[in-house]
Amino acid sequence: MVHCGCTLFRKYGNFIDNLRLFTKGGSGGMGYPRLGGEGGKGGDVWVVAHKKMTLKQLKDKYPQKRFVAGGGANSRVSALKGSKGKDCEIPAPVGISITDENGKIIGELNKEEDRILVAEGGLGGKLLTNFLPLKGQKRVIHLDLKLIADVGLVGFPNAGKSSLLSQVSHAKPMIADYAFTTLKPELGKIIYNDFKQISVADLPGLIEGAYMNKGMGHKFLKHIERTRQLLFVVDISGFQLSSRTQYRAAFETIILLTKELELYKEELHTKPALLAVNKMDLPNAQDKFHELMNQLQNPKDFLHLFEKNMIPEKIVEFQHIIPISALTGEGIEELKDCIRASLDEQANQENDAYHKKQLLDLRISNTISYSRLPSEHTVASSEMI
Repeated sequence: MVHCGCTLFRKYGNFIDNLRLFTKGGSGGMGYPRLGGEGGKGGDVWVVAHKKMTLKQLKDKYPQKRFVAGGGANSRVSALKGSKGKDCEIPAPVGISITDENGKIIGELNKEEDRILVAEGGLGGKLLTNFLPLKGQKRVIHLDLKLIADVGLVGFPNAGKSSLLSQVSHAKPMIADYAFTTLKPELGKIIYNDFKQISVADLPGLIEGAYMNKGMGHKFLKHIERTRQLLFVVDISGFQLSSRTQYRAAFETIILLTKELELYKEELHTKPALLAVNKMDLPNAQDKFHELMNQLQNPKDFLHLFEKNMIPEKIVEFQHIIPISALTGEGIEELKDCIRASLDEQANQENDAYHKKQLLDLRISNTISYSRLPSEHTVASSEMI
């Protein structure tokens, strides 16, 4: 396992995770009825993935957020077939989904140079259109960031997520002794000695009832979907939002966090999860940690303490449980190592699954090709005819 050397934080000022754009394909060119000439097709509008692009850069570079492709050339005596209009390319970050005004998914950009057609150019004038050109497609599209970080920090307010982010990545998020310090994602990066980089997002604080859109609600939970793994951050001494709300012990906060995620989207259970038990510098923290470990090893023995509607269908199984203190730095190096190991393992599993699928597709394709070959019996019968 590689121990971390220097760490670096990259601040994303005025973070943007979605953008609305107007797009229009180019109009076709005029046809030439007397000589049967065809006008050129209008240019198309494409969204193209670029690794170093962000939605904020896109917005700053094109403040009007209008993208119109070029018109097709008219047919003329010297060129009976008009040339196609110039395509328009919208540079966008990797990891976005593109939807239309009705929320219907047009496509996703998952790797560098992926491209998606979002507005088609109009046909040029030809016999089929009575030699009159057609206008290009108009479309308002939404670019939504699908993946904002490798690891998303999950926890109730004051669990110490902002302090933890500042420890692992030298970030300088706003930290204060009150709830809801984080109102938008704070992104940091851990850089390891071999220059491997892992991005970490501290997301707006989750509260009970977030799935019903209380507090930051769905805005928070939407970001959770966009991380590869979850890192639960829990205060060993428990959590109480205010004097009017119920005190929750560490084990209870884990159960409640799990329930909130499940109520929003059950698939979140499939994400690998780690648990950082924070504030281990507090008095009696060790005793509380041993108690918590016992509860996590035998969760079903303690679920009778909860109201039925608070119990999740499935208890999260953490890949690693690490006691830490974001204040003193205790356990931070071990946590970084565990994050790295977990993400490497996930990448290996995804690669294995991808190669297995390729092999299976190849076998199926070979089987289909083989089954289409005529058998000896078929050849014999045809000769008899």
